[in-house]
Amino acid sequence: MIVTESTMTLSKETERPWTNAIVVLLISLVLLALLLWSFAPTISSLMKDWRHDDNYSVGQLVPFAALYLLWNDRKKLATCRATPCWWGIGLIVLGQLARMFGLIWMFESAERYGFVLTIAGIVLLTAGGECFWRVRWILLFLFLMVPLPGRVHNLISGPLQSFASSGAVITLELLGITVTREGNVMMLNNRIPVGVVEACSGLRMLTAFVMVAAVLAYLVNRPRWQKVTLVLSSVPVAILCNLIRLVVTAILFIWVSGELAEEFFHDFAGWVMMPLAVFILVGELWIMSRLVIEDQAEQDKVKM
Repeated sequence: MIVTESTMTLSKETERPWTNAIVVLLISLVLLALLLWSFAPTISSLMKDWRHDDNYSVGQLVPFAALYLLWNDRKKLATCRATPCWWGIGLIVLGQLARMFGLIWMFESAERYGFVLTIAGIVLLTAGGECFWRVRWILLFLFLMVPLPGRVHNLISGPLQSFASSGAVITLELLGITVTREGNVMMLNNRIPVGVVEACSGLRMLTAFVMVAAVLAYLVNRPRWQKVTLVLSSVPVAILCNLIRLVVTAILFIWVSGELAEEFFHDFAGWVMMPLAVFILVGELWIMSRLVIEDQAEQDKVKM
């Protein structure tokens, strides 16, 4: 009889974590459904921007990338103890305050950031501090799906456009091509005008490359300083790739035709630049691995 009671007690203890996990999952799904219903107008406008603004079209891939990262960490997350943390209510309230600010002052970006903050609050409330800490970088990654506020967009896009024009002029002159520039319009060989419009600024590449670098940095098993370097370097890599695209397009304008050059710039080049950027980022990881030899204790710490 004693053996039977101990066996029953043991079975109850082993079943309890699974029961808690199921309860947490059900509560999370209910709260998530309420969140999606509450933020439906915000999500609708966000999806509209993804479809119509090429600079931020990569944002629609961010939720899927985040789900993949969660699935990749499923074994580590399974070891976390799911206990509700009431501090999550504070994050949810903060998200709602950001949403209210956006609604009152017609600041759409605040509503969208409030959406991400509310997601983070729900995770903290239902899954607890340990799980929240495990997925903190994935939650921060979700902010990349939100387009930049208008003022920030203008502050970045203008200098990028000007730098793209200047860099293209210098590179083409080094290649022996006569180039004169008036504002953001280049005159090639004194006869072919090529305008560097806002779409040529490289902001689209910048947002895409930052996302790719963030995912790559999360997946690789490297010291934190290498991961930070990888993400930060995605900015100059995006600028470099956009410059290459502009120079090749200008050469096609001269030697082939304007129609082919425009097709290359808007269609083919975008697909080519992404593998090139990934190749450069992987090359960075290879170089950094050769520059520094980590101590074995430090490597074990990183793996933890």
